[in-house]
Amino acid sequence: MFIIKRCLFICLLLATVTSAYAQQSPTVTLKELLNKVDQKAPQLLTDSAAILIRRAQANEVHNNWLPNLKLNYQADIGTSNNTTGPYFGFGIIPSSSGGIHNTSVTTALSDNLGIAALDWEVYNFGKYGAQNRVANSDVTVEQNQYTESKYDLRAFTISNYLQLLRLQDFMGIQYRDIQRTQEILRSIMSLAKSGVRPGVDTSIAQAELSKARLNYIEVNNQLKQAQLQLSAVSGYPYQSIVPDTTVEMTLIAQPAAYLFPADTSNHPLINFYRSVYQNSLERENLVKKLYNPTISLEAAAWDRGSSVDANDNYNSLSTGYGFQRGNYLVGVGISYNLFDLKRRQLKLRTQKASTDYAYKKLHEQQQLLNISASQADVEMETALNRLKEIPNQLKAANDGYRQKLSLYRNGLTDIVELDAALNILYRAETDYMQAKYDYTNALFQKAITENQVNSILTLLK
Repeated sequence: MFIIKRCLFICLLLATVTSAYAQQSPTVTLKELLNKVDQKAPQLLTDSAAILIRRAQANEVHNNWLPNLKLNYQADIGTSNNTTGPYFGFGIIPSSSGGIHNTSVTTALSDNLGIAALDWEVYNFGKYGAQNRVANSDVTVEQNQYTESKYDLRAFTISNYLQLLRLQDFMGIQYRDIQRTQEILRSIMSLAKSGVRPGVDTSIAQAELSKARLNYIEVNNQLKQAQLQLSAVSGYPYQSIVPDTTVEMTLIAQPAAYLFPADTSNHPLINFYRSVYQNSLERENLVKKLYNPTISLEAAAWDRGSSVDANDNYNSLSTGYGFQRGNYLVGVGISYNLFDLKRRQLKLRTQKASTDYAYKKLHEQQQLLNISASQADVEMETALNRLKEIPNQLKAANDGYRQKLSLYRNGLTDIVELDAALNILYRAETDYMQAKYDYTNALFQKAITENQVNSILTLLK
């Protein structure tokens, strides 16, 4: 009697918890969840920041044409004691104009110099334009990578949402299995008291009941794990992610749900690899322009002062710190390094190899996508065939279990056959659950592969 009361209590508790859970947690539709993922997913927030970096870099490249205008002023004190003869300065020998005397003169003098110098690469035969196109292409690659990551994340969310539906359905099966086992146990307890059934039947039924409870606990754990996966990308508290149980039957009721045209040419994955290939082509063009001649505009204006006058008289040091002479210089020059011909050849060969790799990678992804589309079609056909056959199995298994239970209560069969009928019904229910999951999963996989997810989402509320 104690066992019966305990079983009834557990059954009531499970029903209460399930009802309360359903009442306190409104369902989250797949559309709502995907919208939340698009807004809150940490990976997408990071990828969007990467786009901003690329845009800033592109803006930096677009201003490479700006000239260099340098302002410099210096005030010096020292000697001017030169001798005639050429040398390479190498940037470390100070300049000293004039100062050639018949004897060595070590008298200190002072001077100052102010200069404004312009250096502007006004034309480089297309290098600026090629740099800008590469920078814009880098932004496009980053944007397409973001779109592809977003698409993958949506596919991940859909997969876990369908898993959540399957596990919730599975929990219902486990709950019904517990109820049936409790029903059998009550019948056994009643028959055992009257001496119709041996006590061993009670032990077998209790073992089956315990196994059903353990299965329920395990499935509940798996369901929470799926909720946590979705919580990580959506920002929802995991307890509040309760799936809409009408999704599967809504899609199954749409006979033409899987009849949509494929759009693999605009698939985010293909767009990403296509942009990578285009980026590599732009880099090839940049290499061709990178080693072209450059035409520069050079200009300078400067003023000087010195404590030594035109008659070679060394005056007071303080007289050297005012400007006394001014000059300007303007010129146009062209520069080209002959050995850049070889450098361009080598670098272009390397870049062409990278372009060839990007093209082959694009072709590979196109083939894989086509294969995935064919596999999705096969899975859809198989899932449809299962759905057609499963109702026969489920009806037969349910009828068989009810017949065996009736025979057992009337002493016309044993616990082993009843347990076998119970397992057949359990398997039929799980097969039906799996068939619904396989169909919706195959449908979404086909939509994901063929870039038609929105076509399926429009069928849902």
